[in-house]
Amino acid sequence: MRHLLQDKLLCVQDGIAAAASRAGRDPASITLVAVSKTQPVEALIAAYQLGVRHFGENRIEEGALKIPAFRQATSDPSVVFHMIGHLQSRKADEAVTLFDCVHSVDSVKLAQRLDRFASAQNKSLPIFLEVNVSGEASKYGFDHTRRDELFGAVETIAQLQHIRLDGLMTMAPIVADPNDARPVFRALRELRDDLEVRYSSVHLPHLSMGMTDDFEVAIEEGATMVRVGRAIFGERIG
Repeated sequence: MRHLLQDKLLCVQDGIAAAASRAGRDPASITLVAVSKTQPVEALIAAYQLGVRHFGENRIEEGALKIPAFRQATSDPSVVFHMIGHLQSRKADEAVTLFDCVHSVDSVKLAQRLDRFASAQNKSLPIFLEVNVSGEASKYGFDHTRRDELFGAVETIAQLQHIRLDGLMTMAPIVADPNDARPVFRALRELRDDLEVRYSSVHLPHLSMGMTDDFEVAIEEGATMVRVGRAIFGERIG
């Protein structure tokens, strides 16, 4: 497992470096989040031993099984677990307990619940607002076209005391040519820029966008975090 994982990881890292070079960016400014959903904890530990420090999980139930086991095995507080899948409000308390960052905040209600539970745990939780840029009905997130609603949500969420609004997240549609996803990534970057201009007190340093098939295009359009699973771990298990 380790040798195959090492080869795949190096290939992804080379892709990140190449895309950063094309965009005139420092590869060190881009965080690779290894999406480990359905993978056994042993795969996470092997990736950790190869230098991975950021992992993404999609489901609370799976994270509840794997994250404590990983923490016990590694005892490394520098490892960051990102909740990247849809998060129901009723599971906000578990998310705050398990995860170090939540990428999929798609409502003011969810942000407020995360804030309340983070307060109870005396924790500051970084979050991203998920934006549905593509307009696909199957995707979650704030509606990209309803700017007033989105801007109002940012105003409200930015005032919460125990969560830190760090950026925006989106998922591009599945397309045959990764370049077809470019307008989605560009639109998210432009939305971030518009928000920072409109609200001088709001700083959104991160854009979480790009996955296995399109992360290089996402980097060219400004991604600071790419969520890559299959290209590192192989096909999903189960």
